[in-house]
Amino acid sequence: MTETPNPFELDADTMTGGMRPIRQAVLALGSNLGERFNSVQGGVAALADTPEVTVVSVSPVYETVPVGAPPGSRDFINVVVLVDTTLTVHTLLDRCLAVEDAFGRERLGKNDPRTLDVDLIVVGDRVAHDDSLVLPHPRAHERPFVLQPWMDIDIEGEIPGKGFVADLVRDVDTSGIKRREDLEILL
Repeated sequence: MTETPNPFELDADTMTGGMRPIRQAVLALGSNLGERFNSVQGGVAALADTPEVTVVSVSPVYETVPVGAPPGSRDFINVVVLVDTTLTVHTLLDRCLAVEDAFGRERLGKNDPRTLDVDLIVVGDRVAHDDSLVLPHPRAHERPFVLQPWMDIDIEGEIPGKGFVADLVRDVDTSGIKRREDLEILL
Protein backbone atom coordinates (compact mmCIF):
# COMPACT_ATOMS: atom_id res chain seq x y z
CA MET A 1 0.00 0.00 0.00
CA THR A 2 1.23 3.47 -0.79
CA GLU A 3 0.65 6.16 1.86
CA THR A 4 2.41 9.27 0.66
CA PRO A 5 0.65 12.16 2.38
CA ASN A 6 0.73 15.63 0.93
CA PRO A 7 3.33 17.40 3.10
CA PHE A 8 1.56 20.74 2.64
CA GLU A 9 -1.74 19.65 4.22
CA LEU A 10 -1.28 19.05 7.94
CA ASP A 11 -3.49 18.95 10.98
CA ALA A 12 -2.28 19.10 14.57
CA ASP A 13 -3.13 16.04 16.60
CA THR A 14 -4.38 17.63 19.79
CA MET A 15 -3.72 14.50 21.86
CA THR A 16 -0.05 14.10 21.01
CA GLY A 17 0.89 17.38 19.38
CA GLY A 18 1.94 15.38 16.29
CA MET A 19 1.01 16.32 12.77
CA ARG A 20 -1.09 14.13 10.50
CA PRO A 21 -2.01 14.71 6.86
CA ILE A 22 -5.50 15.80 5.89
CA ARG A 23 -6.75 13.61 3.06
CA GLN A 24 -9.85 14.04 0.94
CA ALA A 25 -11.83 10.84 0.53
CA VAL A 26 -14.79 9.94 -1.64
CA LEU A 27 -17.39 7.57 -0.18
CA ALA A 28 -20.40 6.06 -1.94
CA LEU A 29 -23.45 5.10 0.10
CA GLY A 30 -26.39 3.04 -1.07
CA SER A 31 -29.36 1.09 0.24
CA ASN A 32 -32.01 -1.13 -1.33
CA LEU A 33 -33.51 -2.83 1.74
CA GLY A 34 -35.84 -1.43 4.37
CA GLU A 35 -36.16 2.32 4.72
CA ARG A 36 -33.60 3.07 1.99
CA PHE A 37 -33.48 6.84 2.27
CA ASN A 38 -33.42 6.81 6.08
CA SER A 39 -30.51 4.35 6.04
CA VAL A 40 -28.49 6.52 3.66
CA GLN A 41 -29.35 9.67 5.64
CA GLY A 42 -28.32 7.90 8.86
CA GLY A 43 -25.11 6.64 7.28
CA VAL A 44 -24.11 10.14 6.23
CA ALA A 45 -24.95 11.47 9.71
CA ALA A 46 -22.86 8.71 11.34
CA LEU A 47 -19.91 9.57 9.11
CA ALA A 48 -20.33 13.26 9.94
CA ASP A 49 -20.25 12.36 13.66
CA THR A 50 -16.94 10.52 13.27
CA PRO A 51 -13.99 12.19 14.99
CA GLU A 52 -11.33 13.28 12.49
CA VAL A 53 -13.84 13.17 9.60
CA THR A 54 -15.40 16.33 8.18
CA VAL A 55 -18.14 16.00 5.58
CA VAL A 56 -17.32 18.53 2.88
CA SER A 57 -20.12 17.82 0.41
CA VAL A 58 -23.00 15.43 -0.20
CA SER A 59 -24.33 14.73 -3.69
CA PRO A 60 -27.93 14.88 -4.74
CA VAL A 61 -29.86 11.66 -4.11
CA TYR A 62 -30.20 9.17 -6.96
CA GLU A 63 -32.39 6.12 -7.38
CA THR A 64 -30.59 3.45 -9.35
CA VAL A 65 -31.25 0.06 -10.84
CA PRO A 66 -29.24 -2.61 -8.98
CA VAL A 67 -26.23 -3.98 -10.87
CA GLY A 68 -25.70 -7.75 -10.82
CA ALA A 69 -28.26 -8.20 -8.04
CA PRO A 70 -30.63 -11.15 -7.70
CA PRO A 71 -33.90 -10.89 -9.66
CA GLY A 72 -36.58 -8.90 -7.86
CA SER A 73 -34.11 -6.69 -5.97
CA ARG A 74 -35.37 -3.17 -5.22
CA ASP A 75 -33.73 -0.11 -6.70
CA PHE A 76 -31.00 1.58 -4.68
CA ILE A 77 -30.96 5.01 -3.12
CA ASN A 78 -27.40 6.34 -3.66
CA VAL A 79 -25.29 9.35 -2.72
CA VAL A 80 -21.62 10.23 -2.86
CA VAL A 81 -19.95 12.04 0.02
CA LEU A 82 -16.69 14.01 -0.01
CA VAL A 83 -14.90 14.09 3.34
CA ASP A 84 -11.67 15.48 4.72
CA THR A 85 -10.02 13.20 7.24
CA THR A 86 -6.86 12.67 9.23
CA LEU A 87 -7.72 9.00 9.79
CA THR A 88 -5.51 6.39 8.22
CA VAL A 89 -6.98 4.61 5.23
CA HIS A 90 -7.59 1.40 7.18
CA THR A 91 -9.15 3.25 10.11
CA LEU A 92 -11.50 5.03 7.70
CA LEU A 93 -12.39 1.67 6.15
CA ASP A 94 -13.07 0.25 9.62
CA ARG A 95 -15.39 3.18 10.31
CA CYS A 96 -17.27 2.61 7.03
CA LEU A 97 -17.77 -1.05 7.95
CA ALA A 98 -18.92 -0.10 11.47
CA VAL A 99 -21.50 2.29 10.02
CA GLU A 100 -22.79 -0.48 7.73
CA ASP A 101 -23.02 -2.84 10.70
CA ALA A 102 -24.91 -0.24 12.76
CA PHE A 103 -27.58 -0.22 10.06
CA GLY A 104 -27.93 -4.00 10.02
CA ARG A 105 -25.80 -4.82 6.99
CA GLU A 106 -25.58 -8.57 6.44
CA ARG A 107 -22.87 -9.89 4.16
CA LEU A 108 -24.61 -12.77 2.44
CA GLY A 109 -23.12 -12.61 -1.03
CA LYS A 110 -21.77 -10.30 -3.67
CA ASN A 111 -24.39 -7.84 -4.97
CA ASP A 112 -27.08 -9.08 -2.58
CA PRO A 113 -29.59 -6.50 -1.32
CA ARG A 114 -28.36 -4.50 1.65
CA THR A 115 -29.65 -2.10 4.27
CA LEU A 116 -26.57 0.09 3.83
CA ASP A 117 -23.43 -0.08 1.76
CA VAL A 118 -20.58 2.37 2.42
CA ASP A 119 -17.80 2.04 -0.17
CA LEU A 120 -14.46 3.77 0.08
CA ILE A 121 -13.89 4.96 -3.50
CA VAL A 122 -10.71 7.04 -3.30
CA VAL A 123 -8.57 8.55 -0.58
CA GLY A 124 -6.52 11.30 -2.17
CA ASP A 125 -4.19 9.72 -4.67
CA ARG A 126 -3.56 6.67 -2.47
CA VAL A 127 -3.18 3.28 -4.06
CA ALA A 128 -3.69 0.19 -1.92
CA HIS A 129 -4.01 -3.48 -2.68
CA ASP A 130 -4.04 -5.80 0.29
CA ASP A 131 -6.32 -8.44 1.79
CA SER A 132 -8.74 -5.90 3.27
CA LEU A 133 -8.65 -2.96 0.88
CA VAL A 134 -8.25 -2.05 -2.77
CA LEU A 135 -7.91 1.65 -3.62
CA PRO A 136 -9.10 3.20 -5.74
CA HIS A 137 -12.28 1.09 -5.67
CA PRO A 138 -11.75 -1.41 -8.50
CA ARG A 139 -15.14 -0.87 -10.21
CA ALA A 140 -15.91 2.76 -9.41
CA HIS A 141 -14.91 3.89 -12.89
CA GLU A 142 -17.64 1.63 -14.36
CA ARG A 143 -20.46 2.64 -12.02
CA PRO A 144 -22.79 5.45 -13.06
CA PHE A 145 -24.29 5.51 -9.54
CA VAL A 146 -20.85 6.57 -8.27
CA LEU A 147 -19.68 8.72 -11.17
CA GLN A 148 -22.77 10.88 -11.75
CA PRO A 149 -23.35 11.88 -8.11
CA TRP A 150 -19.62 12.46 -7.66
CA MET A 151 -19.46 14.69 -10.72
CA ASP A 152 -22.40 16.70 -9.35
CA ILE A 153 -20.30 17.79 -6.36
CA ASP A 154 -16.74 17.63 -7.72
CA ILE A 155 -16.43 18.34 -11.44
CA GLU A 156 -12.64 17.98 -11.14
CA GLY A 157 -12.82 14.60 -9.35
CA GLU A 158 -10.36 11.97 -10.48
CA ILE A 159 -9.89 8.25 -9.98
CA PRO A 160 -6.15 7.60 -9.84
CA GLY A 161 -5.08 5.48 -12.79
CA LYS A 162 -8.51 5.69 -14.47
CA GLY A 163 -9.13 9.34 -15.25
CA PHE A 164 -11.37 12.28 -14.50
CA VAL A 165 -14.91 11.54 -13.34
CA ALA A 166 -16.35 13.95 -15.94
CA ASP A 167 -14.70 11.91 -18.72
CA LEU A 168 -15.49 8.50 -17.19
CA VAL A 169 -19.21 9.24 -16.78
CA ARG A 170 -19.50 9.76 -20.54
CA ASP A 171 -18.34 6.17 -21.07
CA VAL A 172 -21.01 4.51 -18.91
CA ASP A 173 -24.72 3.91 -19.40
CA THR A 174 -26.56 6.33 -17.11
CA SER A 175 -30.05 5.27 -18.21
CA GLY A 176 -30.56 3.24 -15.00
CA ILE A 177 -30.13 6.19 -12.65
CA LYS A 178 -32.62 8.93 -11.82
CA ARG A 179 -32.02 12.00 -9.70
CA ARG A 180 -34.56 12.24 -6.87
CA GLU A 181 -35.40 15.93 -6.60
CA ASP A 182 -37.85 15.10 -3.81
CA LEU A 183 -35.13 13.76 -1.48
CA GLU A 184 -32.23 15.64 0.13
CA ILE A 185 -29.60 14.48 2.61
CA LEU A 186 -29.38 16.86 5.57
CA LEU A 187 -26.33 17.36 7.75
